[in-house]
Amino acid sequence: MIIITRNTHDYGPYDEQTVARFVEDGRLLLHDKARDADTGEEGTIESLLLRKGIRPRVKSNGSLGRQLAHVGSDFIFPHEDMSRHNLFEDKRLLALALVGLGLSVIMLLPIGGYLVFYIVSLYFAGIWGLFFYYFFATRQVSLKATVTTFFLTQLGVFIIFGFLHSLNFFYVFTQMAFPLSIIGYIFGVGVTEEFTKIIPLAILQRRSREPMLPQTMVYYGLMAGIAFGVFEGVQYQTTINIHADYTTAFVLNIARLTSLPFLHAVWCGIAGYYIGMAGLYPRYRKALWFLAIAVPALLHGLYDSFASVSYLISLFVGFCSVLLLMAYMRRSGKLREKLRQN
Repeated sequence: MIIITRNTHDYGPYDEQTVARFVEDGRLLLHDKARDADTGEEGTIESLLLRKGIRPRVKSNGSLGRQLAHVGSDFIFPHEDMSRHNLFEDKRLLALALVGLGLSVIMLLPIGGYLVFYIVSLYFAGIWGLFFYYFFATRQVSLKATVTTFFLTQLGVFIIFGFLHSLNFFYVFTQMAFPLSIIGYIFGVGVTEEFTKIIPLAILQRRSREPMLPQTMVYYGLMAGIAFGVFEGVQYQTTINIHADYTTAFVLNIARLTSLPFLHAVWCGIAGYYIGMAGLYPRYRKALWFLAIAVPALLHGLYDSFASVSYLISLFVGFCSVLLLMAYMRRSGKLREKLRQN
């Protein structure tokens, strides 16, 4: 006698011949879990039947044509589910289509030169955006604010970044030998770029009709960082990278579309966390706004400083950046409790 287990429920016991008929009729599967009712030995229906020398064969339900007729056309082409209304309600489908077919659509566009690099970078930014939305979006996140933050950051990069670049004399140190170059990369590159990226976050928080949660600001910080990464990535791909050999240029271009924009996003996400806290606890806004620039700038500067000295250390800094952001998110409640105290 055999006891059948399906979805944690036991059925039977049935004698071996009955179980074999169920298998032949398709009501049970050979790999269904089962156990011997007498000994308690566990296994599959197939293994328990084989001990008795029983080898059931599943009966085919007619010819191929008969089976196709029974399945029906709706199984092959589900008319209702393929309707326009249902398709555009399925966000997973739209996301999958964007990721899988976006680049193919770009290949059809009559574009060239600088615009190609920019649009391809936008494609990868969209993929990162979907990833960040899945992990960090809150009820306060909106598509309009996301798009506004993204393109406002790019506008700020083009208008403000060049101006700050010329004013920040710490850039001179980036041309010096290590370790003096660290000064330039932290106070020149790090401070300038991180300050540029948080301007849209400040505008977003100020114009918000409700207090923004720290996780919400982390999300918008991630989007602002990706926007900056697109700008920087296109800049490097169209200038520095094209002078490298084919293999090096290929790797550098991929990095400028994936890992490096991701790091910009993480650093700005950290800034967003502190900005969100500053909005909820204005009594500590000086310290929190300072940290919103200082922490990302330090991480950014250290990453760039060691990139040409020991890239392994740069990777460690990058990993620590991700770890730090996640640690901030985990201990957000404790910090909020501390800031509530006088």
